[in-house]
Amino acid sequence: MLTIAADPKHLGARIGITSVLHSWGSALSHHPHVHMIVPGGGISPDGQRWVACRPGFFLPVRVLSRLFLEKLVAVHQAGRLNFFGDHAHLADAQSFAAYLAPLRKAEWVVYAKRPFGGPEAVLAYLSRYTHRVAIANSRLIAIDERGVTFKWKDDRIDGRDRYKSMTLATDEFIRRFLIHVLPKGLHRIRHYGLFAKGSCADNIARARELLAVAKPEAEPTGATVDPSKPTCPCCGGRMIIIEVFTPGATPRHQPTGPTSGIRIDTS
Repeated sequence: MLTIAADPKHLGARIGITSVLHSWGSALSHHPHVHMIVPGGGISPDGQRWVACRPGFFLPVRVLSRLFLEKLVAVHQAGRLNFFGDHAHLADAQSFAAYLAPLRKAEWVVYAKRPFGGPEAVLAYLSRYTHRVAIANSRLIAIDERGVTFKWKDDRIDGRDRYKSMTLATDEFIRRFLIHVLPKGLHRIRHYGLFAKGSCADNIARARELLAVAKPEAEPTGATVDPSKPTCPCCGGRMIIIEVFTPGATPRHQPTGPTSGIRIDTS
């Protein structure tokens, strides 16, 4: 996408990309895919103007589709792809080319359109899973001797009937969940182009300047400190007084007991 956007025949600008990896379907099935958030334009190569895309059109999706396979082959030739188990033979160049041959005949689709609900809706959807894996607590219904029951959505059906419940044996539920726990060192969120970490702040400031967008108001650096509250001896934070009682007395306040709900919190 960066390559095609930089081509003067298409957009002729440096763009920014934020990508978020999702690996699951609603039923916790293995469904790896990447969502990308891309501004509708970029900064010109000389840095002097903002180049906006045409209304309703960003980049040619057929060109993006072809370039994807070319990049995949280049990565394989560079020795940057690893194969294991039944797919170990694909490390060989000829085997990999034979494997891709029928895929070249398929119509690869890159979905690149303006979101129906606007950028806020996309950010709200993706933010739910940036620090959570596969399933939210609100979708869990029960756990008993039969297994784990949870809500899921069947996208093959329209209307209210698409919302269903599913019960999996406990070990199968755990297996499906662990499929989506990323290996150490693999980042779920990545930034490219204008949003790359080293120059992101400068690039965004320049884009705001070119678009004549007001700078966002500075956020408060921290909560107001209440000097009347005692300091925690461990972390230094301010403690909240729940109750004061004399030595040897039984406190009236009792700790909250364990909840009966199911929690799988990976944040």
